[in-house]
Amino acid sequence: MQTSDSIVIIPTYNEKENIENIIRAVFGLEKCFHILIVEDNSPDGTSDIVRKLQAEFPERLFMIERKGKLGLGTAYIAGFKWAIQHQYDYIFEMDADFSHNPNDLPRLYKACHDEGADVAIGSRYISGVNVVNWPMGRVLMSYFASKYVRFITGIPVHDTTAGFKCYKRRVLETIPLDNIRFKGYAFQIEMKFTAYKCGFKVVEVPVIFVNRELGTSKMNSSIFGEAVFGVIRLKWDSWFKSYPKNK
Repeated sequence: MQTSDSIVIIPTYNEKENIENIIRAVFGLEKCFHILIVEDNSPDGTSDIVRKLQAEFPERLFMIERKGKLGLGTAYIAGFKWAIQHQYDYIFEMDADFSHNPNDLPRLYKACHDEGADVAIGSRYISGVNVVNWPMGRVLMSYFASKYVRFITGIPVHDTTAGFKCYKRRVLETIPLDNIRFKGYAFQIEMKFTAYKCGFKVVEVPVIFVNRELGTSKMNSSIFGEAVFGVIRLKWDSWFKSYPKNK
């Protein structure tokens, strides 16, 4: 059995073009990672591909199958709870579409395992704007949304909406996961903000984000709107609530 202290959570919905390649890319790394697919009943047969690969990687590849498309945030919460239950020390978020480079996983791991971070963020904006093949309008929208979130919340993070991250398990054990309210991309903001308010060390690791080549993006204006307008509520609520503290 190939044991690992690390698990990569990949939510999927209609990712048949990417899922096998991303799984093989992660398993091809020198460091051993396990993978948990959180699959939202994709009509394109994504789950069938994963099941086939589970026969090849029976002790490294796992899958949670849900009844439908229930939102990115709930997918990750389900994955976090599974990973905590199975005692992984380092828990990663990553997209299936290669916008997040699997080769950066060891760098995020190193930031937490060797360099003292509690949360390591694969950041598009810590060293300029490192985005490839995005329309300029979307680049500007994402960049200035992160600036806006940083201004409103005071969180010292440049890429506040990033979805490529590594958490130490104790961060996810400390955060009340059932109280995380957002389901779309605001989920990413809320998790970073909550980890910061709990007193955890959050660092950014520069990465290059590459727009997907295969499959269809799940981003839309309502998801983005939640991220922008939900921030005000997040900050407002923070004035009246107490956060569990990092011990």
